[in-house]
Amino acid sequence: MIVVYTSPGCASCRKVKNWLKEHELKFLEKNIFHTFLNESEIKHLLMRSENGTEDIISKRSKVIQESNVDIDELSMNELIKFIQENPSVLKRPIVLNEKTFLVGYDEEEIGAFIPSNERSSMTSNF
Repeated sequence: MIVVYTSPGCASCRKVKNWLKEHELKFLEKNIFHTFLNESEIKHLLMRSENGTEDIISKRSKVIQESNVDIDELSMNELIKFIQENPSVLKRPIVLNEKTFLVGYDEEEIGAFIPSNERSSMTSNF
C-alpha cells in the first residue's frame, strides 16, 4: 500500500495525488495536521530516509527557526515528540510503500511506485 503524507494547500501533494490517481494506484492519504503521527510511524519514516532528518525535516521551517532547536542535537525521543508537536517541520509530500521512499514530487522518481511488471510493459510499448 502506498502512503502519502500531505498537508492542505501543498501543490506538490496535489501533484503526487493526481499522478497516483492517473496511474490508478491506490493510496492512503495522511494529512499531517489531522492525523496524529505515532512514535513507530515517525521512527519508520526516519529509518526509511537515506539521510535521516535531513530528508524529511525542513530546517528552514518557521518553527525550527523561531524555536532555535538544533534537530541534530535531539535524542530520538525528543525528536519524535518535537515532530508530533510540530508536524509542519516535515517536508511534504512524503510518499512510501514497501520498496520506495520519496519526498516531494519528482516526475522521474515517482514512476518507481508503478509495479515492476506494469513498468516493463509500459517501456516495451515505446
